[in-house]
Amino acid sequence: MVMDKLGNSLQDALKKLVKSGRIDERTVNEVVKDIQRALLQSDVNVKLVMEMSQSIKERALKEEVPAGASPREHVLRIVYQELINIIGKATDVPLKPQTIMMIGLQGSGKTTTTSKLARYFQRKGLRPAVVCADTFRPGAYQQLHTLCTKLNVPFYGEEGNPDAVGIVERGLKELQKNDILIVDTAGRHSLEADLIEEMENIHAIANPDYKLLVLDGAIGQQASEQARTFNESVGISGVVISKLDGTAKGGGAISAVCETNSSIAFIGTGETPEDLERFEPDRFISRLLGMGDIKSLIEKAEETLGEEDIDMESMMRGKFTLKDMYKQLESINKLGPMKQIMQMLPLGGLGAKIPENAYQDTGDKMGRYRIVMDSMTEEEMLNPRLIGSARIKRIARGSGCTADDVRELLKYHKMMQNAMKGFRGGKFNMQKMMKKMGM
Repeated sequence: MVMDKLGNSLQDALKKLVKSGRIDERTVNEVVKDIQRALLQSDVNVKLVMEMSQSIKERALKEEVPAGASPREHVLRIVYQELINIIGKATDVPLKPQTIMMIGLQGSGKTTTTSKLARYFQRKGLRPAVVCADTFRPGAYQQLHTLCTKLNVPFYGEEGNPDAVGIVERGLKELQKNDILIVDTAGRHSLEADLIEEMENIHAIANPDYKLLVLDGAIGQQASEQARTFNESVGISGVVISKLDGTAKGGGAISAVCETNSSIAFIGTGETPEDLERFEPDRFISRLLGMGDIKSLIEKAEETLGEEDIDMESMMRGKFTLKDMYKQLESINKLGPMKQIMQMLPLGGLGAKIPENAYQDTGDKMGRYRIVMDSMTEEEMLNPRLIGSARIKRIARGSGCTADDVRELLKYHKMMQNAMKGFRGGKFNMQKMMKKMGM
């Protein structure tokens, strides 16, 4: 999950609102202090935190509560809006032919992010290609070449040639038939003059449509200096915050965005090529506060799953077999780690925190179900009613599981089958469901 520690701290702070009998000045001050502490511990700029705190206090105590909302809901909405204001708008990188220049310090995750960005555009149906202009770091060429080969993304580089500017010029010409041209430039351990000069020369040759600065999510307050220097040199179109997983504080990188006069374009949330998300402030804050992110989950499913993954027509007719459920579990597995999926669901948000081990338990259970079904016959998969006590024992022996595991699977299937029957008689209206959830 993105910034677990900050998310948990903010959710704990807001629980005081949920549990409070009435909303008064004392309650608001306590909540604001807890929010301040959470943000400062995550390296968010002090000035930004203080400005936001003052705004929350004034709005919570002076603004009239909207019709139909409780004072509690009013304050929660204010906190949500003010957190979004800290981040500002997102940089929208359009899905059209363009050249993108990647810049950042060494160790920021720039090369990995370059391959993730190529994969992002690939998933959207475009043809990305990558130019390796990092001639400084040993292994940069091999790393990027390997990543692009795995993704089947066209790659250009000249291993051993220190002429980064020449490589970019030749690479862009070689790959010009592709839609998206991504140039990965060299990083350094600090903002050295030769890095800045090389970057400016590459910029002049590439004439990129977008210049994306990659900032390490764990960098802290020094991110501001980096962002300011890079922006003064070539101008920053948007920021990519990398390594923004559960352990990263992230606040320093987020705060530094204001130094670039731009905004966040993408966030990196894991190790795989799929773990790069287009940044949307409202969705980001919603997940941070434990309110879920149904829209992103739907988009992820649309990008990842094909029509062959789930036979919706059959399921809508109520013919939800064990074979259908097996496909469903495989589809869930394709979407990513169970923790990542479940945290996109609004499972109660403030006050309904899921224990850390529950994610692992759920993932293990889904895996165990698949193993049990692997020991069933085709006939049993299509008609679970055939499975009596004798067959349960046989399936348990064949799968290395217990008879209780088999019974639990059958019970889960029955529950899912009943849920599918509830959708019969009309198409499931996802928009209506999202509206009910307040998304």
